[in-house]
Amino acid sequence: MPADRETTVIRAVREAAKAGQRVRVVGAAHSHSPLVPTEGVLLDLADFTGIVGVDRESGVARIRPGTRIADLGPPLRAEGAALLNQGDIDRQAIAGAIATGTHGTGTTLRNLSSGLIGARIVLSDGSVAECAADREPELFEAARLNLGGLGVLTELSLAVRPAYRLQEKIWLEQVDAVLERIDSLTGATRHFEFFWMPGSDRAACKSLAETDADPVYPLAEEGKRLAWSDEVLANHRPDKHSEMEYSVPREEGPACFRALREMLHRDFPDLAWPLEYRTLAADETWLSTAYQRETVTLSVHQGIDQPDGPLFRACETIFRAHAGRPHWGKVHFCTGDELARLHPRWKDWWRVRDTWDPDRRFLNPHLERLRPAPA
Repeated sequence: MPADRETTVIRAVREAAKAGQRVRVVGAAHSHSPLVPTEGVLLDLADFTGIVGVDRESGVARIRPGTRIADLGPPLRAEGAALLNQGDIDRQAIAGAIATGTHGTGTTLRNLSSGLIGARIVLSDGSVAECAADREPELFEAARLNLGGLGVLTELSLAVRPAYRLQEKIWLEQVDAVLERIDSLTGATRHFEFFWMPGSDRAACKSLAETDADPVYPLAEEGKRLAWSDEVLANHRPDKHSEMEYSVPREEGPACFRALREMLHRDFPDLAWPLEYRTLAADETWLSTAYQRETVTLSVHQGIDQPDGPLFRACETIFRAHAGRPHWGKVHFCTGDELARLHPRWKDWWRVRDTWDPDRRFLNPHLERLRPAPA
């Protein structure tokens, strides 16, 4: 039962502490970065799932950590609610999506981490802390995007909104024309993004507009769906790949895209995977890639059977030139000191993390490498 799941987590953390072992948690194993691997204890919360309750009046849903985003839509909808936003892939565990700042697209919409308004966390000694903006506020701020480095989240309180429907539209347009009117396109509907395939002069544009129209079933093919938000936002992405994504200031988005396009044409003419362009609203989450700035996210993909190092390092040089911040769940080559320059609250996050986990129970080699040098 759910209560027993938390007891099991507490026992596992205490036993690891006695044995001097570190602890990491695996969600849906969806990240491209090495956030999960450990030589210590690996906790799998795949059966710690479900919605504890939905308070429609306050707009809060209490959710267990292993719940896949794909499994949230119907039960939330049954309560007349929906997530504020989500990405176009819904296979992630909700706790993992929160831990890495997973997001969708929309100039007025923030990432999932920004919607966290409270949590229960099993700490390094096996005790349980509850945090929110008015209760252990620094722990809460660090937990909103936590990289799995604070403890094990056993319950998340997320902001939700009344259930809503979306009308989808996909069309092809010259990519330069899209860039010239990117502000009007991103402001015209709730969601807008485009995909550009290297070697092409056109972009596949996608918009999603909120609507009061009745859903249409069976669902139409992608590009023509009209249904509830969770049925339209999610897409089937079966092709395995690796991915690098950086977030740049919104005003830098078109120039960064053009620089990437020129470099890809010149140096990687055979790349057969698209570049994706999305937007994010600014937020106040400490480690968010959109912290205190309106943001464009640019994603570069490579097939899992292809070498990705040279491609991603070349792209990262351009992203860095445009003040980019890397997505925590995707490939990047930044050091801790570089991240400290990109994230104003990076050292604050580490200070709080070390206060609540002084034995470094919830770190792994990847996170240790990202620790900033002492002042």
